[in-house]
Amino acid sequence: MTANYDWLGGFPLSDTQTPLRKTALNAVHRAAKSKMVDFGGWDMPVDCCGLIAEHMAVRTGVGVFDVSHMGDIQFRGPGALAAVQKLCMNDASKLAVGQAQYSAMLYPNGTFVDDVVVHKLSDNDYLIVINAGTREKDVAWVRQVIGGMPGVHMNDYSDFYTQIAIQGPRAAETLQKLTSTDLSAIKNYWFTWGQVCGLHNVMIARTGYTGEDGFEIYIPSDEATSARVWAEVLEAGKEFGILTCGLGARNTLRLEAGMALYGHEISDSINVFEAGLGRYAKLDKGDFVGRDALVKIQADGGPKRKLVGLEMVERGIGRDGYPVFSLDGKRVGEITSGSPSPFLKKNIAMAYVPVELSAVDTEVAVEIRGQMVKARVVPLPFYKRAKK
Repeated sequence: MTANYDWLGGFPLSDTQTPLRKTALNAVHRAAKSKMVDFGGWDMPVDCCGLIAEHMAVRTGVGVFDVSHMGDIQFRGPGALAAVQKLCMNDASKLAVGQAQYSAMLYPNGTFVDDVVVHKLSDNDYLIVINAGTREKDVAWVRQVIGGMPGVHMNDYSDFYTQIAIQGPRAAETLQKLTSTDLSAIKNYWFTWGQVCGLHNVMIARTGYTGEDGFEIYIPSDEATSARVWAEVLEAGKEFGILTCGLGARNTLRLEAGMALYGHEISDSINVFEAGLGRYAKLDKGDFVGRDALVKIQADGGPKRKLVGLEMVERGIGRDGYPVFSLDGKRVGEITSGSPSPFLKKNIAMAYVPVELSAVDTEVAVEIRGQMVKARVVPLPFYKRAKK
C-alpha cells in the first residue's frame, strides 16, 4: 500500500480510523478508570483524577489533556490565503510562517460558525483548528464558501492525528525532556516542527485553552504510538506532579481565563461584538463573510447586550442557563458558563446582560433554585497568569 502523507511533512496517515468518534487514547482513559462522557459526539474523559486536583495541577504544575477530538482543516495552493481571508475574520496576511492567530468563521449576519486557530505553515499552506462538536457543520460551511474559489485545495485531516495538550507552568520543562527542539525559542501562538518521543516532523505549537503556558503536539493517531507518547509525557512530568486532565478541568480552567466555548459564549445567535471579540475582527483587511453585518452593527451604535464576568456576592453557584435579573426583578439575561473557581475560591460565571448593566461593579441577581442571589459584574478574565 502506498502511504499518504500529511501537512506536517512526513509521517504516513493512519489507516486505523473508525467512524465511532473515539480517540486513539480511549483505551488508555478507560484503563485509568477515567469517567467518560459524550462530548460533541466524541467519547471523552470528563474526570480523570478529580476535577479540583486536575485544575490545580495545571495552575501550579502541569497537566496533560487528550484534545484529539479537535478538527484540522488544511488549505493548500496559491489561493489558500485568499480562502482563509474570506472565511475568517482575523487578518491572516499578517502571519509569518510558523505563527498562529485566534480567529472565527462567521455567518453573513456576523454570528459564529465557529471560533478557530489559524496556522501559517507556508506561503501557500494554512491549517485551521476547529471545534469537535461543530466539525461536520464547519467542514460543510468551508466547502460552501470556498468551493468556487480558484487555486485552493482543502483537506479535512481531523481523524489522522492524536493531539495532546501539555499545560501549566512546568509544561515546557516536561516537554523539553522529550524533544531536542529548543522550546524556549517558540513564542506564544507560534509553532515549529521537531522530533518528539522519537517521532520525526511533529508539530509543536505553543497554544492552549487553559490560561496557562503550554504546548500542543500532533502525532500519528494509531493507538500504539498515541499510548506510548502519552505514557512518556506522564513519565516526563512525574517530578512536577503531572496529572491527566479531563473535560471538567478544561472547562473550569478556560472559564477562569475568560475563554469562550462554542454553544455557550459564542453561537449562531451571538455576534462578534456582543461576545467582546471585536478586536479579532479586522474590518479593514478587505471583504470576508460577516463583515458587512459587523460594519452595520457598529454604524447602528454597537451591540445591545454584552458578555460580562459575574462574581457571586451571596452564597450560591450560578450555573449554565440560569436566568439573570436586574435588582428591580426584570429578567435581563442568562448565564452562559458558571462554576466554582478552584483556584480563586469564588463562584464565578459569564453571562449576557444589556449594555446598560455591563459596567464593572453593577449588581444583578441570579435565580438559583427559585431564589434570587446577588452577583456583581467583574472584569474578564477572572484569572490572568503572571508574566515571567
